[in-house]
Amino acid sequence: MTLKYAFYPGCAAKGATPELYQSTMAILAHLGLEVVELEAASCCGAGVLTEKDPEVALTLNARTFAQAERLGLDVMTICGTCQGVMAQANKRLQDDPELRQRVNRLLQEEGLTYEGRVQVKHLLWIVVKEVGLKRLAERSQFPLADIRIAPFYGCYILRPSWLLGFDDPEHPTSLEKVIRAVGAEPVMYSGRTKCCGFPVILEREAVALAMNGNNLKEAKEEGADCLVTPCPLCHMSLDIYQERAGHAVRANFNLPILHLPQLIGLAMGIPAQQLGTARHLIPVESLLTKHRRTQQPGSQSAQSE
Repeated sequence: MTLKYAFYPGCAAKGATPELYQSTMAILAHLGLEVVELEAASCCGAGVLTEKDPEVALTLNARTFAQAERLGLDVMTICGTCQGVMAQANKRLQDDPELRQRVNRLLQEEGLTYEGRVQVKHLLWIVVKEVGLKRLAERSQFPLADIRIAPFYGCYILRPSWLLGFDDPEHPTSLEKVIRAVGAEPVMYSGRTKCCGFPVILEREAVALAMNGNNLKEAKEEGADCLVTPCPLCHMSLDIYQERAGHAVRANFNLPILHLPQLIGLAMGIPAQQLGTARHLIPVESLLTKHRRTQQPGSQSAQSE
């Protein structure tokens, strides 16, 4: 059965982290997913816009939801930050008919209207709840055996929990389930639910780098070969700022950071080139080499198959 969604890639996946978009498109068919990309959608308004003018940000999101509703599809996002911002906007619009009516008056110029029938679902949610872990495991014909992966959730995909209701913000399990389904071993550490420091770095760089560094340090000490995150902003923080974060906590990490669809794609046997891993600042080659070894005849993982 094919599952179909209105695809909202967000800004980062089309700008700073295009490998996230690339790897997402590479795995969709393998998971039985079909998408209609919302090419006319705009930014969700995370950060500055939401703080400066919440009404404008709300209208922009209503515009996106209206486009998906016209297609009769729920929204799929691949950004943890977009998930949190859009889910909160959607809740306000669904619960307040007067607010929705006021916003719809602004959307009339484009011939759009939003009735509140759309749900916003992150790819992580879709993989766990709708594709199913069993199907994911079946598609993972090149499992990441003997690889220890530290999950990094970030803030927005878990909070506010009363609204999202997908996972426990203090003791989440969804990323760990995906890691196990692709044959790898999840690394448990407290930093996996903490902030990556990205929202702080422009105002308090030293604080942000220390936050980032402490999370990476803990994952490294617990034996992680790499980290995986469902948020491109977390990816930027953990990858781009990793060297500086290491200096902040007097450590050397060299930990590859995977986007969620890259993790899934590697387990499916999709070539790393098609997943865009060469774009990462921290090289992924050590992880790819270890993965290749586990697939060779005579390796323990190969024999177990």
